[in-house]
Amino acid sequence: MAEKIKDAEDRLLESLFDSQVVADDGFSAGIVNRINRRLWLRRLTLPVAAVIGGAIAFKPLTGLVMTLSNLSSLIPQDIVSGATSSIPQFQTIVLGAILLAVGLVSMRMLED
Repeated sequence: MAEKIKDAEDRLLESLFDSQVVADDGFSAGIVNRINRRLWLRRLTLPVAAVIGGAIAFKPLTGLVMTLSNLSSLIPQDIVSGATSSIPQFQTIVLGAILLAVGLVSMRMLED
């Protein structure tokens, strides 16, 4: 019943929305294109920055891994000999980390 009762403001709003479309000579399409371009720029900024940061951090990270592998010589051999069969190889760990990162990035892109 409330939909049937119209006051002066409702009639004014209906008349504004029923009016003819104003010709803008492509202005609206240009604004939409500009907004879409900025949206894609914002979507790509973080992944590009992460790749650049990863490339910069790669060499120090490899140095850290080598240092940690050298420190593994300090572990007593009787502990290492019993546990080596259950420790996965380094390549498997790296592959798993890469697959995890790719999966997380692709899920993030699918959400957007």
